[in-house]
Amino acid sequence: MFGRLREDIQTVFAKDPAARSLLEVLTYPGLHALWFHYLAHKLYLRKLTMPARLVSQFSRFITGIEIHPGATIGRRFFIDHGMGVVIGETAVIGDDVLMYHQVTLGGTSLNKVKRHPTIGNGVLIGMGAKILGPITIGDFCQVGANAVVNKDIPPNCTVVGIPGRVVKQDGMRITDAAPHVMDNLINRVDPQDETIRELRQRLELIEQHSEKLEQLIDRTNDDSASGCRRG
Repeated sequence: MFGRLREDIQTVFAKDPAARSLLEVLTYPGLHALWFHYLAHKLYLRKLTMPARLVSQFSRFITGIEIHPGATIGRRFFIDHGMGVVIGETAVIGDDVLMYHQVTLGGTSLNKVKRHPTIGNGVLIGMGAKILGPITIGDFCQVGANAVVNKDIPPNCTVVGIPGRVVKQDGMRITDAAPHVMDNLINRVDPQDETIRELRQRLELIEQHSEKLEQLIDRTNDDSASGCRRG
């Protein structure tokens, strides 16, 4: 147990360049939330669900990080800053995962089944990202800030956008001309991009009509002025 706590402290030093001293690291809410979760999870596994929930809620109150006692978390997990993080009951997090604030590992089902994500080893999850449903994020993926991911992601990918789409895999950038990595919503065009494109086209048409109308008004004014001079 003490070895695990020491490993968690070393993980903070390895993943946070702002960490300067042991005393400073011991004030990190992400570290407190993780240690409280160890206790809550042990109680949960022993079917002591109410005490486990009380520990979890106390941790949430003092850290701003909500981790359900049932969530499974691997080694060397670090939550940087941490405020607003929510990790659901059936979520599974691998080893060496780095997570930033306001991340949600949420469920999309009301049934008592596996309904939260599985996060692979070495994954980085950017601030504000939402990973929803019983999906799997492959090893060594990077999820961009504020991305919303609801489909499986293969290993070694970078995912951005709403809905999340793969923009890089195995170090190679995914372009529009390249074949899709997966035939699902992850790599389809962002609906917001389509809406913006349509708005731009309409704006161009309006500008063209406006220009023609101005030219017509100018010609009409010129004709009227010429008529007045002849009169």
